[in-house]
Amino acid sequence: MDLPKYILGDNTDYPEAIYIIHTEYPRFIINLENDEVEWFEEFSKEDENDLKEEMQSLIDGATAFYDREVVRYED
Repeated sequence: MDLPKYILGDNTDYPEAIYIIHTEYPRFIINLENDEVEWFEEFSKEDENDLKEEMQSLIDGATAFYDREVVRYED
């Protein structure tokens, strides 16, 4: 099965939360309400250092995906 890079998710138990699921490595879910990130990967110390540099780019990508989806939904 082909999955998109990002998936938009919500949950009625958390009505204010906006979840973006990143399906490629490193896999994670970000809640755009508070920028909280949950990783699905385990990282070595070396990986963690590399990830710190890449994290902002990943968050920016998730935010851009959400913004694009909102515009498409409104059209």
